[in-house]
Amino acid sequence: MLKTGKKEFWFVVGSQHLYGEETLLEVKKHAQEIADGLNESGKLPYPIVLKDELAVSADVITTIMKEANYREKVAGVITWMHTFSPAKMWIRGTQLLQKPLLHLATQYNESIPWATIDMDFMNLNQAAHGDREYGFINARLNVKNEIVVGYWQHDAVQKQVAEWMDVAAAYTESFNIKVARFGDNMRHVAVTEGDKVEAQIQFGWVVDYYGIGDLVAEINQVTEKEIDATFAEYQELYTFELGDYDEQTWIRRVKEQAKIEIGLRRFLEAGNYSAFSTNFEDLYGMAQLPGLAVQRLMAEGYGFAGEGDWKTAAIDRLLKIMAHNKNTGFMEDYTYELTPGKEAILQSHMMEVDPTLASTKPKIVVSPLSMGNREDPARLVFDGKAGSGVVVSMADFGTHYRLLINEVEAFEPTEAAPHLPVARVLWKVKPDFKTGVHAWIEHGGGHHTVVSLNLSSEQIMTWAKMVNLDYVLIK
Repeated sequence: MLKTGKKEFWFVVGSQHLYGEETLLEVKKHAQEIADGLNESGKLPYPIVLKDELAVSADVITTIMKEANYREKVAGVITWMHTFSPAKMWIRGTQLLQKPLLHLATQYNESIPWATIDMDFMNLNQAAHGDREYGFINARLNVKNEIVVGYWQHDAVQKQVAEWMDVAAAYTESFNIKVARFGDNMRHVAVTEGDKVEAQIQFGWVVDYYGIGDLVAEINQVTEKEIDATFAEYQELYTFELGDYDEQTWIRRVKEQAKIEIGLRRFLEAGNYSAFSTNFEDLYGMAQLPGLAVQRLMAEGYGFAGEGDWKTAAIDRLLKIMAHNKNTGFMEDYTYELTPGKEAILQSHMMEVDPTLASTKPKIVVSPLSMGNREDPARLVFDGKAGSGVVVSMADFGTHYRLLINEVEAFEPTEAAPHLPVARVLWKVKPDFKTGVHAWIEHGGGHHTVVSLNLSSEQIMTWAKMVNLDYVLIK
């Protein structure tokens, strides 16, 4: 399974020396309780680490932010203004911070203690005061930070923090995404093109080209013993459907995908690649177009897109990080259902549909493929899951990149498709079919997408803001 590095988030608490040492000790105590409570809630995907030194001076804040930049494990900074923290102290440190920033607008106590409240309490618990001062300086600096408002023990607040953490972790990991392109883009196709230098500058993605022969050389090193071991895994995990093939031919075709899978994984691991693309127009030296092999790697967390579409492959990997590789994968618009009241879009691909989206046990099928002019390839066939989700597509408009975001409602198919030898996913677009499809086309959304039934449009927009990316939301 492809894994990301360990991540943590620093909890930085703002105050000032004006209140005296006794008050600052109380601030530290409250901060520790909140950090411990959030970690013990079980709601957060990554641990919070409280910085021992309170943010009470420009020097302290600047040192903390500089250190956060250079600590690989730190995926972001969460700030809390326990009291009033003069915002001029935050200017330099905030300007230097290169990690995602969350302003947690909360306070230690949930309710105002009317029976005992006095000026000592008021001076100590000034989050409402401090939030405005701190918020102003972030707005003045045009910081792309997130703000979560509410009591820190409430489920809704913890859910918002958790969702932001997933986005922040993906943002930091985005600068480690490397895409291997086996062959170039499909000839004459426009939407899969893009400026790879700009993508590395803006998103952190490294995109490298390899001739298909480089991959074939690695595949040819795979041994029969290794192929047999992988085939045995197939027997445990999937249903076998021989169809019209004799058993010997069917097994040979499936084992060819096992051979490709092993060689492809080794190639990616050797180059530290976490995403890749293939192209059915560039298969010299290969017996089959990778199908089952690609699906298996996507299930492990690798990003993928067909026809040389490196942008979508990188986004696939990015969203898989955000979603912890659950219910998220590469997709392609195929055909419409236009019956009034039942409007939907059938999503699939030639073979490479992500098994993390499967609602039924995948079966291995061997079937002819007109593209590529190679022998009949093996692939996993299944029906997709139901659920609310979001689908995204990125296009290069020459002057800038644009992200299309559409909220969808996926549903499980109710009718069999006995002659369709590929996995299928069905969804309805929001707000309705005509409006959604019209807006997608009008704004230049591509046919290659990444869908996630575990992420929200708010999370996608949060990432887009972090990288200063133009986006269009259709909901």
